[in-house]
Amino acid sequence: MLEIIALIFLCKWNGELAVKKGLKPVTWKIYTVLAWMIAEFFGLIIGVSMFDKTNLWPIFGVGLFCAFGGYLFVRSTLEKKPDDELDNDVNHVGVDDLAPPKK
Repeated sequence: MLEIIALIFLCKWNGELAVKKGLKPVTWKIYTVLAWMIAEFFGLIIGVSMFDKTNLWPIFGVGLFCAFGGYLFVRSTLEKKPDDELDNDVNHVGVDDLAPPKK
């Protein structure tokens, strides 16, 4: 249950960063959930191969650790995208701004 609450907050933070980057937040929230689930699945497989199947807590710990790594992967990919604020100056240049000054 706590894992779902954490995932909701992590998706919210990635969505806010996507808006800052000028990207669709819903897309990046979906990427976050998918990366979390895929990484958790592979973490559970790694946990089962490392520990005995009767030791559930270490297996869940490895799965949760890998799931958070999936979130960090999406977060780092999103942080590498350029900010939307840098392109605003280019969009505000008009034809009159490029003409020589009038005397």
